[in-house]
Amino acid sequence: MTLKMTADDLKAFLKRDFTQVADDFEFVEVSERQVIMGLNASEKHLRPGGTVSGPSMFGLADVCAYFCILSRLGPVALAVTTNCSIDFMRKPAPGRILCRMELLKLGRALAVTEGRLYSDSEPEKYVARASLTYSIPPDASGVK
Repeated sequence: MTLKMTADDLKAFLKRDFTQVADDFEFVEVSERQVIMGLNASEKHLRPGGTVSGPSMFGLADVCAYFCILSRLGPVALAVTTNCSIDFMRKPAPGRILCRMELLKLGRALAVTEGRLYSDSEPEKYVARASLTYSIPPDASGVK
């Protein structure tokens, strides 16, 4: 499926509609195959013991899934998470965490994504795996 929003389009949408978190996330890659986003984990993203918190990693996965879907749909602000399953596999190091998200299915009512999260310093060691399903507003998918 072809892209309807580029990385620059998505970045502008994030800054305009999600100003409260826009500075936390960055777009690393936006392609027809995947979207990769980064979270520059700062002190506010850490839990006791100095590791990136689960809620921060969930936030990265959720935002990355959302923008993976919007890159194919266009600016559909009312697409919402209906399900998320995340497996935390190892403790990430402080610093930038990346999420590589793929769109598995885009239907009329639902979109299904799957992603892998990893520390920038150790890309071969996944820290989490996430599967997210989004509800698509009527007439937004373009799928007949």
